[in-house]
Amino acid sequence: MQSYSDLLIEHFYNPRNVGVIENPDGYGKVGSPVCGDLMEVYVRVEDGHLADLKFRTFGCAAAIASASMLSEMAKGQPLQVAAQLTDEEVACALGGLPEIKMHCSNLAATALRAALEDYYDRHPEARRGE
Repeated sequence: MQSYSDLLIEHFYNPRNVGVIENPDGYGKVGSPVCGDLMEVYVRVEDGHLADLKFRTFGCAAAIASASMLSEMAKGQPLQVAAQLTDEEVACALGGLPEIKMHCSNLAATALRAALEDYYDRHPEARRGE
């Protein structure tokens, strides 16, 4: 059985970018019926980049660490780059996840994409700039 990496444990105990952005430019909320994890992602967009990203997660250590890692990977990136982040990249950046926990990293990428879709729904003119 694969155990958690030191980096994953660090992100679990000291998650980055936890919180809420009041009046966000985009908001995404996803949940996993498999394990009951719930994740919310809030984004602030400036000049086509993710100027700020905050998250709240109710879930296991892997879900919290995955959201934390995703926030570091996506923050400051152009929207197109952030939207292309994959579940596998998040897991790899954490030093891997046990196969049974891969659905947790899936939540982070899915929640970010939901927040970006919400942003584009609110600002359709931004999609034309892609």
